[in-house]
Amino acid sequence: MADPKGFMTTPRQDWPRRPVEERVRDWNEVYVPGALLPIIGKQADRCMDCGIPFCHEACPLGNLIPEWNDLVSRDDWRAAADRLHATNNFPEFTGRLCPAPCEAGCVLAINQPAVTIKNVECAIADRAWEEGFAPPRPPERLSGKTVAVIGSGPTGLAAAQQLTRAGHTVAVYERDDRLGGLMRYGIPAFKMEKHHLERRLEQMTAEGTKFRTSTAVGRDIGADELRTRYDAVVIATGATAWRDLPVPGRELTGIHQAMEYLPLANRVCEGDLESSPLSAAGKHVVIVGGGDTGADCLGTAVREGAASVTQLDIYALPGAERDENAEPWPTYPVRLYRLSAAHEEARDLRTAPVADADARLFAASTLRFEGDVEGRVRSLHLVEVDARRRPVDGTGRTLPADLVLLALGFTGPDRRDGLVDQLGLELDPRGTIARDAAFATNVPGVFAAGDAARGQSLIVWAIAEGRAVAAAVDRHLTGSSTLPAPIGPYDRPMTV
Repeated sequence: MADPKGFMTTPRQDWPRRPVEERVRDWNEVYVPGALLPIIGKQADRCMDCGIPFCHEACPLGNLIPEWNDLVSRDDWRAAADRLHATNNFPEFTGRLCPAPCEAGCVLAINQPAVTIKNVECAIADRAWEEGFAPPRPPERLSGKTVAVIGSGPTGLAAAQQLTRAGHTVAVYERDDRLGGLMRYGIPAFKMEKHHLERRLEQMTAEGTKFRTSTAVGRDIGADELRTRYDAVVIATGATAWRDLPVPGRELTGIHQAMEYLPLANRVCEGDLESSPLSAAGKHVVIVGGGDTGADCLGTAVREGAASVTQLDIYALPGAERDENAEPWPTYPVRLYRLSAAHEEARDLRTAPVADADARLFAASTLRFEGDVEGRVRSLHLVEVDARRRPVDGTGRTLPADLVLLALGFTGPDRRDGLVDQLGLELDPRGTIARDAAFATNVPGVFAAGDAARGQSLIVWAIAEGRAVAAAVDRHLTGSSTLPAPIGPYDRPMTV
C-alpha cells in the first residue's frame, strides 16, 4: 500500500476511449493508445489496505490484486508481472474482455467507485510484453505422457499451456482455420486486436505446445482414434449450440444467429474477405438479445454502415446504482445500466431514434417477423412485457428490419461434429457435459472443462477452468500435481 490515503484523495479514472467519430471508422481497439500508463500508477494507489480483499473471492482465478496494485504504484513492473502471471495465463485477454467481477467485489466499491483493477491488469500485461517479462517457459524435461486438448478458446489454451509447462506433450485441436475460438472469430477486433492472441500463441509454440487447425474431432478425426492415441483428452469446445427464437416468420431470409454474423466481420479484418456476405451496410438492423454478444453485433453493424441499429432487451431498464437488496455487495450486479463502447457509439450517432437508452429497447419481446414477396425479412413486431415477461396491452410496435441478429446465448456444446456421441459422453440436465469432482467424464481418460461443461460463462471463469482441469489431468497422469487449481467443477460466482 504505497499511498494509505490514495483512495480518499484520488478519484477513479478509466482508460479513455477514442472519440466516437474517429473509432467507428476503423476496427482498432476503442481506447486511446498510450493513455493508460500515465494514469495507472495513481489508480493503483487507490487500492486500500482492506484486510480482507474480497476481490480475491470475486475473481475465480484468485488473482493477487492488492499485491500487484501495490507493485504498480511503486513502479516495480517486473514483480507485478510475476504476481499477475502466477494466477492468470492470459491477463491481456481478461484485461480487455472480462467484465471485472473483481471490481464489483472491491471493498472500496461499498460506497465509492471501485479500483480500476481491470485497467491495472491490462497495463501490467502490456508492459510485460514490451519489457520482455513474459518469455516462453518450456519444461526442463518431458514426462513421456501425451494429452489432446480439443478447442483453442481460453479454456483449451490455458489447459494446454499449464500441461506443456508441466512436461507433458500437448496437441491442441481446433476445427476452425485459425486458433483462438471465440476470441478469434466471435470477439470483434475493436474489443481486442488479434495481435494479442497471436503473441500468446507464439509463446505457447515456443514452449512446445502443438497445434492442429482445421481439424474437427468427430468429423475429420474420430473421437475414439484420438482417445487411443493420447494418454488423456481434454474437451474444451465451448458452449456453441445457440438458442433460437421460434416465432412466426423465423424462416425468412435475413434472420441470422450472431455467431453467423460476427465471424464473417472478423474474417474481413483478417483479410479473408473483401466484405461480409451479411454486411449491415445500408440496412435496418435489429438485434434480439441484450447481452455482450448483442453489443458486439451493435458495434460491428455501426462500423459496417448500417442505416439504423436497434437492440432488444427483454429485461426492464436497470438502474444506474446497484440494488443492494437484490444484488448486494460483494456480488456481481447483473442488473445494472452499463454503457459499453458500442452503446456509447450508438447513442452518440443516434442509430436507433426509438430506443429507450443508447440503442436499446428494454422490456421488449419479439412477437413475429414479416417479409416481402421474395421471402426476405422486412419488419419485426414486438410488445412490451412486465417483470414476469407477460405482454402489456397496447404496447405493440413495429420496427423496420432488413437484417435481424439473434444473440440469445448458448445452451451447451455443439453436437453436430459427433464428438459427444462418438465418445458416449453423459450430459447433465442442462445439456452440458457431465463430470465429477476431478473434471473427469464418464469415459476413462477424458476430461471436460470450460463452457462445454460449466455452461456459458465469463472468460475469467474459462481460464480458471483451464488451469484447474490441467491440475486434474496432471494428477491423473502422474499421481500427484503441483499445478494450481483455482476452482472446482461445482464452484459458482458469489450470489445472494
